[in-house]
Amino acid sequence: MKKISAKVCAVFAFFSALASFGQTHGSIALDDEVYYILEQCEVRGLCAELPAVRPWTRGLALARVNEALTSAAEGCGALNNSERRILENYRDSLGDPAAGGDYRNGSYFARAEIGETGVEISGKAGVEVDIGGSAGLYPGDAQYGAETWVNASLAGDIGRRVSYGLSFSGGIIRVPREKLGTYHTYYDTFTNPDPESSYQDREVDAYSQPLTHFPYSYEKKWDSSVYFFNNLSGYSSWPGDFAGAYGMGAEFAGSFLDGRLFFRAGRFERDWGSTPLGTSLALNQAARPFLGAEGVFTPFPWLSVSSLTGVLEYYNEQGIKASSMPNQNAFTVSMLNLAYKNYLFVDVGEAVVWPKRFEIGYMSPITDSFFYQGNVGDFDNLAMFLNLKAQYPGRGNVWFSVFLDEISIERDMFILDRSMIAFHGGLQYSLPSLPFGSIKLSYTKIEPYCYTHTTIDVPWYRIPVEQAYTNNGVGLGYYLPPNADELLVRFDVKPAARTSAHFQYQMIRHGADYGKSAVDGSSLVSELDPDDRSSNPVLRKYFLHDGAYQWYHILKLGGDHSFAGRAQFRVSAEAGLAYSQFSDTGSPPNSGSSSPYHMIDTAEYPRRLGFVFSLGLRIFPKI
Repeated sequence: MKKISAKVCAVFAFFSALASFGQTHGSIALDDEVYYILEQCEVRGLCAELPAVRPWTRGLALARVNEALTSAAEGCGALNNSERRILENYRDSLGDPAAGGDYRNGSYFARAEIGETGVEISGKAGVEVDIGGSAGLYPGDAQYGAETWVNASLAGDIGRRVSYGLSFSGGIIRVPREKLGTYHTYYDTFTNPDPESSYQDREVDAYSQPLTHFPYSYEKKWDSSVYFFNNLSGYSSWPGDFAGAYGMGAEFAGSFLDGRLFFRAGRFERDWGSTPLGTSLALNQAARPFLGAEGVFTPFPWLSVSSLTGVLEYYNEQGIKASSMPNQNAFTVSMLNLAYKNYLFVDVGEAVVWPKRFEIGYMSPITDSFFYQGNVGDFDNLAMFLNLKAQYPGRGNVWFSVFLDEISIERDMFILDRSMIAFHGGLQYSLPSLPFGSIKLSYTKIEPYCYTHTTIDVPWYRIPVEQAYTNNGVGLGYYLPPNADELLVRFDVKPAARTSAHFQYQMIRHGADYGKSAVDGSSLVSELDPDDRSSNPVLRKYFLHDGAYQWYHILKLGGDHSFAGRAQFRVSAEAGLAYSQFSDTGSPPNSGSSSPYHMIDTAEYPRRLGFVFSLGLRIFPKI
């Protein structure tokens, strides 16, 4: 009887999904809680497997919400009262609202027919206000930060197959940080016999993590530059004091062949992979958005092929022309996704950062870039990745990911700096006794030089071109820098329909990217010595044993609550401790040998304990 009931629920869920294709194909922002809710529904076997390409569409999310509610009603799973109310709230908000103004939600919805074609066009205009304050309290030092953003959007459908969306944000922000020192793109012993070559050591400034946020948690929201009020015509790269900023987004999406072919073009945040949101090593939600076109073909429920090509953006440090000239790159990622029911998920993919030119081979999802570069010339940064996730519905899942950046198959490949590898593994366990409760444990390691690349001489450019795996100065992959690892434990729960809470512990270790004991390959601007990469003993990695490393221990507790009065608004807060200390060896850094390390506390590498607090208010929160 259980098998028959499960089959009935699966059939009903399938037809519910087909019916959903009449809904909008507009994207849901990656910071929306619906991603966590639906991941928990998938883990508990309440809905069909979720797509590996994010952001998801509103129609897809609505279909999965309906599946979860129906599956629970048919006896395929259980929902407590709080969980049911959460899903019912999403069901109501994901559908089309009533025509006219909804002043409680700060929006206006209208629908009209295009001429006499019988094709309807709809539009929903809305506004959202984000007000946030943060503080970092350290012995003898107190810092404060602030962000206020006004976001305006217009989104809707054109007929039943096509959707569109536009957004613009303006903000006033302050995110203090401090300059720590300088870092050399090559390690100190690098010498180059050819002064005309692009392989030249550059000295860059090294900065701390934002002082009013937890380490490696801040994601900048502004595009291009920030503008200080005493120089509105100038460009600046970071809002160390109050400055104005803007952000833009757009998309155009369509679904065809009964939903088997999905196409989308636009500028928005993305996250690719079957592993939980935020864990992708290849294209992570922590990356900055870029303009690109993507397609997903799903000929069978268990097979999909995805491809994305876009143009990467530069990080404005020296002005619009000087900064953008060496950053003239496009980006392509392709992924094959296999899913066995709700039990096993496999992603195999490749990604390539390549100088902007009309190179259709990289853009083609049916052409393997690894072999193709041998046909047209190796002027790119090519990577491959693999994700594996096994799931037991009702219990939890485990996953493992590996990312290979310009990998070289050779002897001693696992100890050479030339082997630029990242790997990630974790498990997530569902806590059905708590409303959408779960606990997650994961470990991540980013090897030295991973996500980096040497500047290269490209035939059609006058100057050497940067090809690091970055966009707008931020990594496209996981949020950790090279030569770092992370142990993470996180607990999430929804104690009430409009309330969320979380507790998290992190231990992060990262090679120093400044000072006398700086470790080579510890920054996204690091460049690997192009000579003797396979035999030079200096180019070997000895994590924690080849220089100074910063150790973080981070504890934080946070939550949010939504209010539904005359106007919708949401309050969020997070507080905790961030403790850091450095280790160092008694030998010179990057010496090519392993030396014992010990904990230190010096003026250059100090011990530090801080209390971090943030408070946010979102008025008219949108899904």
